[in-house]
Amino acid sequence: MKAHVPVQKNRGGLLSVEVSGDRVSTSFNGGFSGAQLKKCIKSIKSRSLSPKFKMGVAYSVLADVDKEIMPFQAPMFERQHADPKSVVAIILGGGAGTRLFPLTNRRAKPAVPIGGCYRLIDVPMSNCINSGINKIFILTQFNSASLNRHLARTYNFGNGVNFGNGFVEVLAATQTPGESGMNWFQGTADAVRQFVWLFEDAKNKDIEHILILSGDHLYRMDYMDFVQKHIDTSADITVSCVPMDDSRASDYGLMKIANTGRILHFSEKPKGADLKAMQVDTTRLGLSAQDAKRYPYIASMGVYVFRTDVLLKLLRWRYPTSNDFGSEIIPSSVNEYNVQAYLFNDYWEDIGTIKSFFDANLALTEEPPKFQFYDPMTPFFTSPRFLPPTKIEKCRILDAIISHGCFLRECSVQHSIVGVRSRLETGVELQDTMMMGADYYQTEAEIAALLAEGKVPVGVGQNTKIRNCIIDKNAKIGKNVVIANTDGVQEADRPSEGFYIRSGITVILKNSTIKDGMVI
Repeated sequence: MKAHVPVQKNRGGLLSVEVSGDRVSTSFNGGFSGAQLKKCIKSIKSRSLSPKFKMGVAYSVLADVDKEIMPFQAPMFERQHADPKSVVAIILGGGAGTRLFPLTNRRAKPAVPIGGCYRLIDVPMSNCINSGINKIFILTQFNSASLNRHLARTYNFGNGVNFGNGFVEVLAATQTPGESGMNWFQGTADAVRQFVWLFEDAKNKDIEHILILSGDHLYRMDYMDFVQKHIDTSADITVSCVPMDDSRASDYGLMKIANTGRILHFSEKPKGADLKAMQVDTTRLGLSAQDAKRYPYIASMGVYVFRTDVLLKLLRWRYPTSNDFGSEIIPSSVNEYNVQAYLFNDYWEDIGTIKSFFDANLALTEEPPKFQFYDPMTPFFTSPRFLPPTKIEKCRILDAIISHGCFLRECSVQHSIVGVRSRLETGVELQDTMMMGADYYQTEAEIAALLAEGKVPVGVGQNTKIRNCIIDKNAKIGKNVVIANTDGVQEADRPSEGFYIRSGITVILKNSTIKDGMVI
């Protein structure tokens, strides 16, 4: 907006400004500065000279000083840039992980190994570090020993000065005084509520935004782009979302959004007619007409950013008994707060079931892969194990990932992942298999002694054929074993024999022994 206001400099050192027929004068010495102009405007305000002059509106002034024209233009409002120092991330350790059982039998979901040498927790942790966010809390409750150990080994920010005021703190479920303090975490929102006092701590006083993340997703994301959208739209809450197809839509929270990006309606895991009612035209998200037909839903990723004051108000006062973000807090907030959607149109996978875990791992071996851990600009971090390079002798390897410190002798590996410290003996055939590896080595002498006693060492023995299988850590698989599930069994529980079958995928248990010659 521009308004031309006559400004005249008189010979007596007087500056006159005329607004809507009224004139205000101020004296000056020498130069004509912005401070004197402000003084004029202030004088206009104090005297209320003109009812036509509206305060709070930006004006520019055209000044006539000694017959010279000097244009003044109102300063533009600067865009507020997201500052990683004002953001704290909370990574939710997840519940009991029953859908990922038996992989979660002795570990939390975020501690489940993935991609040969990583763990699921490395995904949000690396995304935080690559986004410049170095204030991170991890909330844990179930089977958290291995998760705590991995975090301590890998992300120990506190031992040096490189991270400034950054930290990684594990917040374990604990009992506190009072009736409500006797309960474990009742859900995602309740877990955050039980530690909400932390955000009133002196070291967290400058935290303006709280990022809520899940510990069991696979994706690469710059969280500061997400926070910037949150700031640009003046949102109270922003929900990261992805286009979703019919087959999996009912597993997620679905939303309808306005053209402005504001969420109008949010429904958690709808079924039947409720599911159909959540179909939208996803071309407004930038999808092509063809893709919009394939992905007619907008699904929540379970990744949120809250303004700190709004989150505290919601958890403490507005919804003090609501325990879950997706099913309670977010749907209830849509009508009262500015809840915005942030489209993440890139690879994202919820590793919630054995099937999705298996498929996501094997997809890493494809060419080109939909997702890869390696990126020179945004690397993924994990525990530094200081292992030797893998040794391969006369093997056939096709579309596979072989991790550090493995020993492969005259074997065949196809469309599979071989985890750290794995040992594959002569004649082994591995196909469509996710092998997690081992936590320790056995020496050649120890292996020979075990074989002499008729026992099975860690790794896979000679002439064993394995396909469509997940092999957990430290598994001991003997000679001439066949794991193929040729009968196509979908579900089976055989813990005494060292395996389960889930969705037709055989899962060999951690530390289990599969005896020589066994056929599964």
